Amino acid sequence: MNLKRILKKEFYITLFIKQNKWHKFGVLLHTLAVVFHTFKAKKYKMIPAAFLHDVGKPYVAFQDEKDKITNEYSFHNHEEVSYDIIKNYRVCEYTKKLVRYHYLLRGMQKAIEKNHMARYSRMKRAYDSLDEDFICDLKLFMKFDDLGKMSF
Repeated sequence: MNLKRILKKEFYITLFIKQNKWHKFGVLLHTLAVVFHTFKAKKYKMIPAAFLHDVGKPYVAFQDEKDKITNEYSFHNHEEVSYDIIKNYRVCEYTKKLVRYHYLLRGMQKAIEKNHMARYSRMKRAYDSLDEDFICDLKLFMKFDDLGKMSF
């Protein structure tokens, strides 16, 4: 990783303090909350992904003009950056896939809402390549991710 990007203030603000209106916690506490909900549900296979799913967020954190007004941050493509960081880690392929695709369902929904059909088509191709069992796990993981946005 680029040292300049690590030293930027957004890295520390988003890691420790705040993300946006959808997250009560910074990335670190959110991650621990997702781990907690995953562990509580006894979905032990998902725990490594819970720890790693947002590792790329502080690196891609930025504020557009709207974010500056609300003092929030955006994290476009954080799941792909998170995957890029961990792809050579000694974790199983299941964990890598869960990290890479954990935002896919929500991303597809947002692409439709914003009429970004090229983006939707790209995401839909990725979705169609996944097996049914993994899609069920992805939906469950998204539930843990959502729970981790607001509570432990």
